Amino acid sequence: MKKRILTLAFIVTMIASLAGCGNKSGENGQVIVYNWGEYIDPETIEMFEKETGIKVVYDEFETNEIMYPKVKAGAVKYDVICPSDYMVAKMIESDLLHEINLDEMPNAKANIGKQYWEMSTQFDPGNKYSIPYCWGTVGILYNKEMISEPITSWADLWKPEYSGQILMQASVRDLLMVGLKKNGYSMNSLSEDELKVATKDLVEQKPLVQAYVIDEVRDKMIGNEAAIGIIYSGEAIYTQRENENLVYVYPEEGTNVWIDNWVITKNTENYENAVKFIDFMCRPDIAKINFDFITYSTPNEGAQALIEDDEIRNSYIAFPNLSDYKNLETYTYLGEDNDEMYNEFYKEILGADN
Repeated sequence: MKKRILTLAFIVTMIASLAGCGNKSGENGQVIVYNWGEYIDPETIEMFEKETGIKVVYDEFETNEIMYPKVKAGAVKYDVICPSDYMVAKMIESDLLHEINLDEMPNAKANIGKQYWEMSTQFDPGNKYSIPYCWGTVGILYNKEMISEPITSWADLWKPEYSGQILMQASVRDLLMVGLKKNGYSMNSLSEDELKVATKDLVEQKPLVQAYVIDEVRDKMIGNEAAIGIIYSGEAIYTQRENENLVYVYPEEGTNVWIDNWVITKNTENYENAVKFIDFMCRPDIAKINFDFITYSTPNEGAQALIEDDEIRNSYIAFPNLSDYKNLETYTYLGEDNDEMYNEFYKEILGADN
């Protein structure tokens, strides 16, 4: 997900909750939740506490890589966490997660769409450990007033006529994904030869690139400072509201579908409360409140049906039928050695002088 800036009130609430981490306050005990910053509507936590009598102790992290060692160390025994796809795979491999019984979560079982369960099997075979919470895609955003022909593929980003007008992602996996997909390879490739091909292409593309950015792509595209940008779907929806000339494209070679997920830790001390918390968040009305708050797409089809804005509910960006697009993949955990290999190729691209 894309990190947001915390509101002061939410920070104060979080600190107050953590201060009482060792105290099982609440009529029916507590549940300790570890989530991304501003990735849930505080109102839904208050509703859960009121309806169940369970106290929610809430902590936040900025990246999967910050979250993982803290959970592994076990200094704080979190019950519920929200890792991304590849991190779920890593946590399964490290035996950090508790298996989930969907029969104990009727809201999750009834409302999470089939296509999201199917995508999740790429990092959680059998859907044994994770419940999809939010999701999105990575695609190409272009300004139809600044481009002579529609963009349809990753390969279009190598056309010399777009020199100085392209914004690429300053992210190891997202940048190399473009080079790999352009050549018909998996974005999770472990082939050094395939990564060399992708890296060579991205180095050759570098003279055409205006900048390697992350959050800046949104404002630059809105302000007509660039013609083409790699962007997350949730951000693309916002940019189109601000600039009607912007078009979001799923490249024909395929792209990334990312999924953030609820999981329960292996060392949970509040398993039943963790189950109740996740299932509560999968209730359609609650999932709709969280969707309105964070704006990233919900895999909860019951919540999708509650969206009153027809344009959003039927949006091919917010809620595409994934079967309409080819070669979609989620990121999987590569292993430490392969992570280092990816990092080295990334450094080669950014450090190239041409």
